[in-house]
Amino acid sequence: MIETAERLKSVKEYYFSKKLREVRGLMAKGRPIINMGIGSPDLAPSPEVIQSVQSAILDEGAHQYQSYQGLPELRNGIAKFYKERFGVMANPANEILPLMGSKEGIMHISMAFLNKGDGVLVPNPGYPTYTSVTKLVEAEPIYYDLTESNGWFPDLDILESQDLSGVKLMWLSYPHMPTGATATEEQFSNLIAFAKRNQILLVNDNPYSFVLNDKPKSILAIDGAMDVCLELNSLSKTFNMAGWRVGFVLGHSTFIEAILKVKSNMDSGMFYGIQKGAVAALESTDVWYSNLNEVYKERRDLIFKLADKLGCSYDEHAVGMFVWAKLPMSVNSSEEFIDNVLYHKDIFITPGTIFGSNGEGYIRFSLCVTKEKIQEAIDRL
Repeated sequence: MIETAERLKSVKEYYFSKKLREVRGLMAKGRPIINMGIGSPDLAPSPEVIQSVQSAILDEGAHQYQSYQGLPELRNGIAKFYKERFGVMANPANEILPLMGSKEGIMHISMAFLNKGDGVLVPNPGYPTYTSVTKLVEAEPIYYDLTESNGWFPDLDILESQDLSGVKLMWLSYPHMPTGATATEEQFSNLIAFAKRNQILLVNDNPYSFVLNDKPKSILAIDGAMDVCLELNSLSKTFNMAGWRVGFVLGHSTFIEAILKVKSNMDSGMFYGIQKGAVAALESTDVWYSNLNEVYKERRDLIFKLADKLGCSYDEHAVGMFVWAKLPMSVNSSEEFIDNVLYHKDIFITPGTIFGSNGEGYIRFSLCVTKEKIQEAIDRL
């Protein structure tokens, strides 16, 4: 047998990759599973986006290799989008880099900035990919606690009381996944000051800003952010383009140049038609956001009823396309709880533990389920 690389021993198969095989196996046996686990938008992109792609595939050169930096009109579109929606000025020539999804960016950023043994501050609970990528590049994840009592925001005094001399990078996600918590401008300012004092690169992963959120924010809008911050964003959630794999990163030109060195050695640029579709998506009017959120609000109201049926509590003011719910005190294990619901009621819900130890006692519902299916789930209970 040819042995795999040692780095693979540090990570497990992604939870959803494994668990969804189990769910598909149950469905193959005829079980009527309602999947409320994964945040994969079930709605379609706008007609303008679809039309843009259809037209683009006939353009000259559409099927050739594309620029590693993306089409100029895409970078210009991202710059305009960030200026109008977040009040952030970014130079499309050297402060913006399109990506094949923001998940790709997590790997590129880690490879560009982390050496073996570097410390990485990872939120607990938080997106599991931050941990797995950190381990794959042989850096060291250092978990910082996020708790409901502190609004799912890090206690910077506790963090700063630790030895941070070996820490190179800190992952953030506001609006937060999985809890839906948001950060204020003051909190962002405190994070930036913390990063400057400790020479840490902050990376805010920001794909949920426009879902059920009246006040979208970017950390890059705060004075001094460009000195120590990068921000990832994605078209997956806001524009129902998850399978298209379109994201981007913004930051200081020296940071973007470093990421481009990695990216240009790993892919050959996004398909031309997809980039054209992304340009059209970024030009969407307020009507698009309003209609999208109307659908998600109706679904969230039903999810609240479902959570009530399960005896859970939740924050009605959280944002994003998930509902993070606290289980009754009598429940000892999130994973046992969701398996019980899966096998007895044919409903799949995500256990909070996959996001870290502080996720124990919580479950997460996705809003990427039709109203009819959510009502059916309520009826089953």
